[in-house]
Amino acid sequence: TTWSAVKAKADELKAAEPMKLLRAERDRLIAETDWWASSDLAGSMSGARTAYRQALRDITKSATSLDDVTWPTKPE
Repeated sequence: TTWSAVKAKADELKAAEPMKLLRAERDRLIAETDWWASSDLAGSMSGARTAYRQALRDITKSATSLDDVTWPTKPE
């Protein structure tokens, strides 16, 4: 049973990798826009920018990997 437990854990880790990569890219894209939400600018962040950042945070609700994700369009 030890071998089956090891194989099960390996399969679990392999299955989790696509979401890990998706979250890493999502986090990178959010980090690119963190300056939009800085305390100096927060009051002036546009609705489009707020919506973009929220869409990035919500991306894991609809996508399961980098292969099936539709990224939101980044506003200016």
